[in-house]
Amino acid sequence: MKNKNIVRFRSISESHEAFGLPKPQHPLISLVHFNESNPFNTEMAPIYDVLDFYKITFITQNSGRLKYGQDYYDYNDGSMLFTAPNQLVGTTEYNSNTYAYLLLIHPDFLLGYPLAKKIRQYGYFSYSMNEALHLSSQEREIILSVYKIMEQEINARVDEFSQEVIVSQIELLLSYVNRFYKRQFITRKGVHNDVLQKTETLLEDYFTSQQTIDQGVPTVQFLSEQLHLSAGYLSDLLRSQIGLNAQQFIHLKLIEKAKEKLSTTHLTVSEIAFELGFEHSQSFSKLFKTKTNLSPIEFRQSFN
Repeated sequence: MKNKNIVRFRSISESHEAFGLPKPQHPLISLVHFNESNPFNTEMAPIYDVLDFYKITFITQNSGRLKYGQDYYDYNDGSMLFTAPNQLVGTTEYNSNTYAYLLLIHPDFLLGYPLAKKIRQYGYFSYSMNEALHLSSQEREIILSVYKIMEQEINARVDEFSQEVIVSQIELLLSYVNRFYKRQFITRKGVHNDVLQKTETLLEDYFTSQQTIDQGVPTVQFLSEQLHLSAGYLSDLLRSQIGLNAQQFIHLKLIEKAKEKLSTTHLTVSEIAFELGFEHSQSFSKLFKTKTNLSPIEFRQSFN
């Protein structure tokens, strides 16, 4: 389906055909290795595409840019990019010396295996492209070894154990990716500490500037847009830093502000709820009691 340079690929075979690739060995999974003897044909790529299947890109050589929204993001050797079904993604701008593995997995291939549900729990499939995984040399070799096993199974061996072996390798690959993203959060701690500080500042400004009255309780989407990060990446980053996801962090700051108002002002609970952006005071009271084991009135009484 084409619309203003947007192409939706409903099957892996459609994707192969559009890029001038041979028909996949299996209709629900394929692994293509773009290299010197099999270069990527950029002229055949749509400006944007939407897939009905998962796509995992592993850049093995050189660099390029990927368009996401109106922006471009750089990636280098050993970068990995993850796309879930129904995500709109811009064309990757390879140069002639850029090599990569492209793994396409239709959700139906995983049916009957625990990974069918588990794969949806990996937050990095919802990350933006500027939040790609950047592998160390050692990590790159680990990922490459898994890809080579899958390449052999998908393109060479077809027997009663093939699907089970491939699914187990996909699960291993995703587990390694999960571990390596956690490492990335740690090794880029300076950058991420800056994000944490900016998040706190954004929330503080939001509460003190009365944006709560005009726009309501701050949302994860608001924070992620202001920080130019995806909501999933922001939550995972904060969880690695302080043990709380973005929503929990917002609630923490809300409760801090509520306690401050309850202990230093004579505002009613309804007035405090309104100032903090709640449409209904009952919602505020319920959240407050959930987080503190006290109602707002009980907190004020215990404080006094």
